[in-house]
This record gives sequence, structure tokens and C-alpha cells, in this order.
Amino acid sequence: LCQEAVCKREPSIDLLQAFVEHWKGITHYYIESTDENTPAKKTDIPWRLKQMLDILVYEEQQQVAVGEAGPCLEYLLQHKILETLCTLGKAEFPPGMRQQVFQFFSKVLAQVQHPLLHYLSVHRPVQKLLRLGGTAPGSVTEKEEVQLTTVLCSKIQQDPELLAYILEGKKIVGRKKACGEPTALPKDTASHRDKDCSHDGAPARPQLDGEPCGAQALNSHMPAETEQLDGGTAESNLITSLLGLCQSKKSRVALKAQENLLLLVSVASPAAATYLVQSSPCCPAIVQHLCQLYRSMPVFLDPADIAALEGISWRLPSAPSDEASFPGKEALAAFLGWFDYCDHLITEAHTVVADALAKAVAEKFFVETLQPQLLHVSEQSILTSTALLTAMLRQLRSPALLREAAAFLLGTDRQPEAPRDNPHALYAHLIGHCDHLSDEISIATLRLFEELLQKPHEGIIRSLVLRNLEGRPYVAWGSPEPESYEDTLDLEEDPYFTDSFLDSGFQPRAKPRLAPATSYDGKTAVTEIVNSFLCLVPEEAKTSAFLEETGYDTYVHDAYGLFQECSSRVASWGWPLTPTPLDPHEPERPFFEGHFLRVLFDRMSRILDQPYSLNLQVTSVLSRLALFPHPHIHEYLLDPYISLAPGCRSLFSVLVRVIGDLMQRIQRVPQFPGKLLLVRKQLTGQAPGEQLDHQTLLQGVVVLEEFCKELAAIAFVKFPPHDPRQNLSPAPEGQV
Repeated sequence: LCQEAVCKREPSIDLLQAFVEHWKGITHYYIESTDENTPAKKTDIPWRLKQMLDILVYEEQQQVAVGEAGPCLEYLLQHKILETLCTLGKAEFPPGMRQQVFQFFSKVLAQVQHPLLHYLSVHRPVQKLLRLGGTAPGSVTEKEEVQLTTVLCSKIQQDPELLAYILEGKKIVGRKKACGEPTALPKDTASHRDKDCSHDGAPARPQLDGEPCGAQALNSHMPAETEQLDGGTAESNLITSLLGLCQSKKSRVALKAQENLLLLVSVASPAAATYLVQSSPCCPAIVQHLCQLYRSMPVFLDPADIAALEGISWRLPSAPSDEASFPGKEALAAFLGWFDYCDHLITEAHTVVADALAKAVAEKFFVETLQPQLLHVSEQSILTSTALLTAMLRQLRSPALLREAAAFLLGTDRQPEAPRDNPHALYAHLIGHCDHLSDEISIATLRLFEELLQKPHEGIIRSLVLRNLEGRPYVAWGSPEPESYEDTLDLEEDPYFTDSFLDSGFQPRAKPRLAPATSYDGKTAVTEIVNSFLCLVPEEAKTSAFLEETGYDTYVHDAYGLFQECSSRVASWGWPLTPTPLDPHEPERPFFEGHFLRVLFDRMSRILDQPYSLNLQVTSVLSRLALFPHPHIHEYLLDPYISLAPGCRSLFSVLVRVIGDLMQRIQRVPQFPGKLLLVRKQLTGQAPGEQLDHQTLLQGVVVLEEFCKELAAIAFVKFPPHDPRQNLSPAPEGQV
């Protein structure tokens, strides 16, 4: 019945008397009933609880003085009705009583506006009820449990001080007593406890005939299991209850519990956030579940299967039904869904909670659980863990967790590297995996680094590349800028070109009539850079012109979008627009490109002898690096005209050596042009994939041609012709 109906039906009855009569009706059921099989919903208990709720709400609406408890609410608090109901719910007598108690608690806390959770006679039974739900995972009361947690989290969001009252559990208080710590709750506790004293110690109202007081009058009629309510899992509280509900098989229950936990960790109060971190099992419990889900997956998973589950979200954690099934698919989807949820929690949580949770993920999951698999001697373990880590990085969005992931993978050292130094242990292993005997492991690890390079964290690119380019030690000291284009094509003096290479028939393209245009700061004009890469592969090794395929212009279109995306990602990092001027007073230091670029250059130098899929991944990572709009990265990777310091190599010099090797090997391959064209057709699906002699070499040549076009496109979009920083001369005839 609605509240108005209560008063219309019983206009002459005192509200308190009606309230007590309904409570008496509930307690008398336990005294008089002998039928233990009748469900609670078929008794008058639900109706009487509804009447009590309506009376409480109506009484509050009629109160003149705002903030004062009415007689019925006073009675509820003084006689510890919620404690008694909690005991009845524990007994689950009659069957279904627990659901009725959960519903009554939720509705009272949601509909009564008077602050209730500060009272000991309210928050103590709430704690007990949460423990009661927590001891029965997958129970029939899950729906009612999640409704109660929704109300509690909403109340905490409105008043963060309530967090301590709801989380303060029996064992927590016990530990404080054992340590000699005060057991008082946080700020304003005394005033709230005074509220309880004002009820418990107030002059007793005239007791109605047969009125029970608390649960003692019922103990003789209750099952023995109800006498020790606190004997269950005393550590269970709102946090553990929510985490248990997050694991529910009912998707709606699990989703609502996750939303409630998200609401809880986003409390605005620093004090409440600190309490959540220091005095609750929040962070450890969340990470523990992540580790459990990781261990529940099969030991070995195909990297292709892991990549196929891209897009798993905590809101939709189940694997898409249209994807091909494979062993461990559901376990993998559950793990990635919970990792995405952890990442979302860290993004939305208060800074104090976010930092603590990110550190917990790093310590308990990254270091203690995942790292041993990455360092394992088993190739299959390395492959599976690397592919999983790549999938996690793809989902990762929170700055705090990204910071921890970068430190875990790369370490925190930002000093320039040396060839024989001892880098961060895991970083050293990952670099080694990029040049592993297993091509699969090399490809998987290079994919990991490519994913890492796309994350918005400056420390990643600084650790991998920029720290070694600071001060531009790759530039030769005292070397003047080339005065003419001819100076840059003096192959006879280039140490990378041997006499046998020149004798092989390779000749540089006709020299342009004009010297390269340079801007006011001495940088080479973009036109010359583009032409250098486009003309690097000799005509006899090019085949794309014979097929109607995407040309250089398509690469420009793709590179433009990728460069815009990269530029927006790094815009807030404050990078300079021009290279740092060389300081003649700075002591000269030997240049080392760093372990990451060294392994990429080494791989690139073997492009003619490596599998096609590995070459694609190596060039993909280098392209990602070249897109970064830092002047040192652009100069070192994309400017063919810089004067390199003795013993240094750049990306262009590595490519030049590859071309030199190619021109010698072409002479030993009969019918080279025809075979090269056939291989390109095979790679594009225009010809059957029959095995050919020198197939690895021929596929490497195709990748090399496309990579040079891609680098030219990247150079073009980074400094387009209309860029005011560029002082472009007309393009040489026959070139771009």
C-alpha cells in the first residue's frame, strides 16, 4: 500500500502504534509458526515490512523540524530492528527471508532522507548483511545484494565520510585494539555515536503489551546457526561484496556491481580515498582477481587468436559470437575484460586510489605474475605472454597505469645508453627477443614495441630513442653543410660502397641540375629528401610501376593521417621545432644509437635474408618512429644529407648498404626482373603462390621498394611544401 493509503485506512491510529503493531506481527510469526516450508513471500511478512517502510517515509514527510528523527524512526533505531532483521535473514527462515531483508534495508536507506548510516544501530547491521551476502557467491539474493550496494555507494558518493562507517569491520577494529590504536572512527564519530546514545539511553517509552525488544526475544525460536552472526567471514565488507558480485554469472548483476565499485573509488574526498587505500582490501582484491583470471587461461595461446579478440570491453566482456572459437576463448575474454575494467577504474578513480591501484597492478601482476613468463626459457611461454601484453597495451588508457607499464618494460633510466652497459633486465630481454632465433618471437616482440610507441607517454620515446640523440652526437664535428648536391653523392668516398659494388653496374641516377634547397636553419628541403628515398632503389629492382597498385600518392595520404594522429598525441610535450644547435664547447662524446635502434638497424640490414612477415614488422616499427615530429628524430632517420660522425650509421646509410648488397646479388639471379614481378604478383594475390628460387631475396626487394616510398611520404607530410619553414626550389625534372 502507498503511504496515503496507510493514513486513509487508519486515520485514527497513532503512527507509532501502527508501526509497532506491524513489527509485533513479524516477531509473533516466529514465536507462533511451526511451518518451516512456507516461503516468506506467501506470509504477511513482506506486507508488514512494506507498511513499516511507508509509515517511516510518511512520518518524515509530516515532520515540521527538518533533520529530526520521528517517533517511528526513533523506535527503529532504539530497538535495533535492523539488527534483528539481519539475524532473521541469516537464518533464512521462512525460506526467502534473506531477500526480504535485503529489500527492506535497501528501501529504508534509499527512501528515508534522514541520515541513518552514521548510527551504530544502522551501519553495524549493514556490515553484517554485507558479510551475509558475501558468504554465498552465486546465491539467489544476488539481485537484492547489488541493489543494496547501489544505495550504499550512492550515499557514500554524497557523503564520503560514510565510507569508514560502512567499511569498518570486526577484524579491522580488533587489529587496532591489538596494536593499541584508538578504535574511534574518523572525523565526527563522537557526535554520531552520541546519536545512538540518545536513543539507547533515552527514557523508555511506555512498552506495549507483548512488545519484543531486539533479537533476544526470538533466540529461543531461531535455528542455532543464527546465534553467532559474526562467526562468518568477518573480512567481508562492501568492497569484497562488490567484488564477489562482479564475478556473478548474471551479466546484469556483474555490470551493476562494477558500476557501483567505480562509483565508490571515484569519491572526491582525499580523506575517504586515503581510507579506501589504507584501510580496505580494495586494491589488493581487485588485482588478485586479475591474477586469478590470468592463471585460469590456457598456458599456450596462439597470438593470432589473442589479436582476434581486439575490442573486448568491461561493459561487454564476453567474446563476440561471430568470432571463430578456440580453446580458452572465454577465459581470455574474461581476463581482457577485467584488465580493461582495472584500467577504467584507474582512469576514473580519485588520484590517491588511482596511483595505489596502478602500483598494485604493476607489483602483483606485471612483476610477480607476467614477468616470469616473459623471461621464461620456453618459446611458447614467451610468445603467449608477449602477445597478451601487446593486447593489454592496446586497451590501456589510464595515465597512471601507462606510467607503471612503461617503467616495468623499459626501466626508469633516462641517461644516454652505451654499447656495453647493463640495461633494465626486462628491457634487455625484450631487445634480445627482437633478434631472437625464433622469427615468431621477434615479430611478436616488435609488435609489442610498435604498440608501445603509440601510447601517449613521452617517457617511452625518450627511453627508446631520444635520450641517445640529445646534443646531436651523430653529427660530425666541424663538418660544413654540403654546398652542392654533388657533394652528397660522392660514392667513391663513402665507406659503405666498395669497388665491387660500383663495378656491379649500379650507377646513381643522373644528378639534378640544381643544388638542394635549404631553409634558413640549414635543413635540407623536403623535395630533396623525398627524391633521395624514391630514387634509392634502382630501376631494375622496381616492379610497382608494372602493376596497377597503390603508388606513392597513397602512401602520402596514409602518412598524413598517421602524422596528424601522432602530432596531436605529442602536442603537450613541448618539443622544439628545430634541432638543438651544436655547442662547440660541449665535450665530444661517442655516439651510440641505443639498443632499440641498433636492433632495428641490424634487422633492416638483413632485409634481403629475412622472412616477408618479419620484414613487414621491422619496417612498420621504423615507420612509426619516423612519424614522431621531434627535430632530432626527423634529422637522424629522414635526412640523408647530414654529415654523420665517424663510425655512425643512420637509417639512410643502412638502406644504402642494403642497396649495395642487392646490386651485387642481382647479378647472380637469372631472369631477375621477371621473377621479381612474379613474386610481387604472388604477394598481392594476382598469381599462384608457387615456390621460387631466391624467394626470400625477391620478397625482401619488394618490401624495400615499398618502405622507401613510405619513408618518402612520411618526410613529405612532416614538412610539406607549403610549410613556411621550408624554402623550396623547383623540383628537378622528372622527379617529385
